[in-house]
Amino acid sequence: MLRPQSVPSERGPGVPEPEELWEAEMERLRCSGAPVRGLPYAMMDKRLIWRLREPAGKQTLRWQRWQRRRQTVERRLREAAQRLARGLGLWEGALYEIGGLFGTGIQSYFTFLRFLLLLNLLSLLPTASFVLLPLAWLSPPDPGPALNLTLQCPGSSQSQTGILKFHNQVWHVLTGRALTNTYLFYGAYRLGPESSSVYSIRLAYLLSPLACLLLCFCGTLQRMVKGLPQKTLLGQDYKVPLSSKVFSSWDFCIRVQEAATIKKHEIRNEFKVELEEGRHFQLMQQQTRAQRVCHLLSYLRVNLLIGLLVVGAISAIFWATKYSQDNKEESLFLLLQYLPPGVIALVNFLGPLLFTFLVQLENYPPNTEVNLTLIWCVVLKLASLGMFFFSLGQTILCIGRDKTSCESYGYNACDYQCWENSVGEELYKLSIFNFLLTAAFAFLVTLPRRLLVDRFSGRFWAWLDREEFLVPKNVLDIVAAQTVTWMGLFYCPLLPLLNSIFLFLTFYIKKYTLLKNSRASLRPFRASSSTFFFQLVLLLGLLLAVVPLGYVVSSIHSSLDCGLFTNYSAPWQVVPELVALGLPPLGQRALHYLGSHAFSFPLLIMLSLVLTVCISQTQANARAIHRLRKQLVWQVQEKWHLVEDLSRLLPEPGRRDSLGPESPASRASRPRSFCPGFPCPGSPGPRDPRPGSSAVNALGLRSPCPGPHGTPASTHRARFPSGPEL
Repeated sequence: MLRPQSVPSERGPGVPEPEELWEAEMERLRCSGAPVRGLPYAMMDKRLIWRLREPAGKQTLRWQRWQRRRQTVERRLREAAQRLARGLGLWEGALYEIGGLFGTGIQSYFTFLRFLLLLNLLSLLPTASFVLLPLAWLSPPDPGPALNLTLQCPGSSQSQTGILKFHNQVWHVLTGRALTNTYLFYGAYRLGPESSSVYSIRLAYLLSPLACLLLCFCGTLQRMVKGLPQKTLLGQDYKVPLSSKVFSSWDFCIRVQEAATIKKHEIRNEFKVELEEGRHFQLMQQQTRAQRVCHLLSYLRVNLLIGLLVVGAISAIFWATKYSQDNKEESLFLLLQYLPPGVIALVNFLGPLLFTFLVQLENYPPNTEVNLTLIWCVVLKLASLGMFFFSLGQTILCIGRDKTSCESYGYNACDYQCWENSVGEELYKLSIFNFLLTAAFAFLVTLPRRLLVDRFSGRFWAWLDREEFLVPKNVLDIVAAQTVTWMGLFYCPLLPLLNSIFLFLTFYIKKYTLLKNSRASLRPFRASSSTFFFQLVLLLGLLLAVVPLGYVVSSIHSSLDCGLFTNYSAPWQVVPELVALGLPPLGQRALHYLGSHAFSFPLLIMLSLVLTVCISQTQANARAIHRLRKQLVWQVQEKWHLVEDLSRLLPEPGRRDSLGPESPASRASRPRSFCPGFPCPGSPGPRDPRPGSSAVNALGLRSPCPGPHGTPASTHRARFPSGPEL
């Protein structure tokens, strides 16, 4: 955009000089309100345009500069937040390699794992900032021993003597006994009576898990709805043509052979998914009514069988947990410690394999097969965790059973003097066991299997082959681990830190297993339809963690000799006490009104109206999008009809009665296709030939005018095929 030099040249009348054009363009840019950053000019030219737009006056210039600096700072902060939300670019190269070699479906699992790592690190911030730092500042680092209360417990001792016989420090670390008096568990957080100070550590400890769950809910929901607008705009029946994928999938910036190989694998996997889904869609369209009824009966039979397997699995988990808690003082308590996690791991290992085998009998499309298997795996995982937690509540908190100690203290104070620590230790053991099982299975099962398959040859080893990398099973494993972490936020506040370490190591373990020891699934699937389901499963796990936490915080009596809430009937009772101590009467009345039915019912009605308006607006937008799509098709069809009418009016180049050869002007004015080489959307199909017109020859060329002996005259006008013909 530099100023052009005046060069004498012959110009016709009325043609402006280059300097005049340059001045006119500069005047247009000066008066334009378009942002300078979006203009297609070099940085030097943008600075010139910026100076031209500067208003006169010193005070205005300073204000404008301050505004620009503020906008620059905001933009940089926004970009930094986006980089943080993407996980600080963690594992970008590894994710690109996995996506190219195995497709976006398996890549979505590793991306989901990175997202969970970011969630755990963000969940750790409220606890570390509002609880640990103030507690370390106000209290001594050693919280001191727990209080020993004298309880009237007939026929039982107050201490778990079966554990004191073992002095193996490794075993105590694995069971959590060595970390009981650390800030990892609830019992180590101790404080004096509540005072009228400005900051309350008890309230911070109570609200930190709720803030973590709310933060995780917002992050998961934002990630889940990211792909919804695209589905709404394109519709359910929208499919990208294969021709556009063939000609636009390649990245022409690739210059390295390894990157080119990865990109080829990625395109090949995408074509596999597209063709497989198209084949299943055609098979479903060709089914008769009797075949559909048989398919429905087979579907019901398989799902009923899977439901019975789930019921049997959760029953086994319930009895294993009950037996482990009822026999704490036996000599085999060392093995009974990990009996419930072992049964849960066995059920979750065999369940997905059986579900995958049964669902594959239905011959579903790849995405449907993965999602249906994932549904049953979700039911199994969440039901097993829910039953495990319910069994703990029945044993420790006497839920659904009568016990003398529970009538006096609200929990089984004879066997569990600090029941929050006991629940935290169970969740800690479950988290440890899940990670150890992942590492052991990768190096003690998958690796030897790969070595044996590569070393020996034969029918058996060919049938055995390498382990197949099942996406539903791996996704449910990390979702279950994350659900356990959310369940333990109140009893084990630093469990997100431990889970972050496990997720970081799990990424490299799974990557090594995938690249070296496993093979990709024979039934590929597309990540765009499964990512939404992954987030939905995570939300279900979050809901499963919120329900028992809300019940414990609001209704269960706290332990009498450990923790921050020893003098409260329930942890939530600290909120009314702080309200009475710190707020004036007007503020207390306002809070009571916000928690009353007089405020809840109008709020519910208002939310219902807002939801109705949003749903109505969404439906109206969907109808408008449908009408616009139909209008676009009609406009394209109208243009094609105009092209055909104009083609009939123009003289054909091959006619013998033409006065002379075709001029270049007439050849250039001949109408051409709007979509050269491809059918336009809404293009009309082939019409029946008019009387006297010729048929289409083998090359797809036609001549609407017959020759002198009734033979078709030669022409070079190509007929563009319609969508159904391709």
